[in-house]
Amino acid sequence: MTSGHAASGTSGSEAGVRLDQDGPVATVTLCRPEVLNAQTPAMWAELSNISRKISGDVRVVIVRGEGRAFSAGLDLSAARDSLPPLAQLSPEECADRIAGFQSAFTWLRKPSIVTIAAVHGHAIGAGFQLALNCDMRVLADDARFAMAEVTLGLVPDLGGTKRLAELVGPSRALEICLTGRRIAADEAERIGLATAVVPPDELSATVSDLAAAVLAAERGAAAEIKALLAGALAKTYPEQDRAEREAQTRRLRDIAGLE
Repeated sequence: MTSGHAASGTSGSEAGVRLDQDGPVATVTLCRPEVLNAQTPAMWAELSNISRKISGDVRVVIVRGEGRAFSAGLDLSAARDSLPPLAQLSPEECADRIAGFQSAFTWLRKPSIVTIAAVHGHAIGAGFQLALNCDMRVLADDARFAMAEVTLGLVPDLGGTKRLAELVGPSRALEICLTGRRIAADEAERIGLATAVVPPDELSATVSDLAAAVLAAERGAAAEIKALLAGALAKTYPEQDRAEREAQTRRLRDIAGLE
């Protein structure tokens, strides 16, 4: 894949994931529309591979779903096959296997890229967590979020709980995770889960406009800003002040050609 030209990945098609790159914008598409993009370990493996395939000039990654939904969550047939063997592993081996699954999602938080989820229809369980791992979530007004793992007796384990608590607060996050209820697009916007909500026929254009606005920012500054904000809630005011000073020093030296 080369900068300035659209390119499509084919090796991930069997796993239900497609990668397209157009210059500095990469689009990751879940493409199992016949099952509402329900996710499998094979999809997660390919999502992890995509994090290594994307070329260094990519600055924005858009994540979307093909068909009627973003993602209906974990494919229950895959769950029936994969969950019992996981339970038979030692606790350490099980945790290591889950860490591999998490890597399909957590690379979306890297400071070097800005990630945007374009969400329509259902984003349930693993689909919700995929959107949460993105920096921004643009929703069609038919979008529905739900953290449904509790209905299987499981916990959310794909990197979504910290971002959820940061966005809506621990109390609301607990209510969302324990009830597994559906969250409509208007509520998602009201409680801070959505960056924007638009009619479905405007979703692609809105995401493209947002990507263009991100690309208008200087790349080094954008990376520093993302890193600053990602760590802000865990720092005290003096610690964050120091992080700002250090980031600005790096920017000034870079602009002056000293880095």
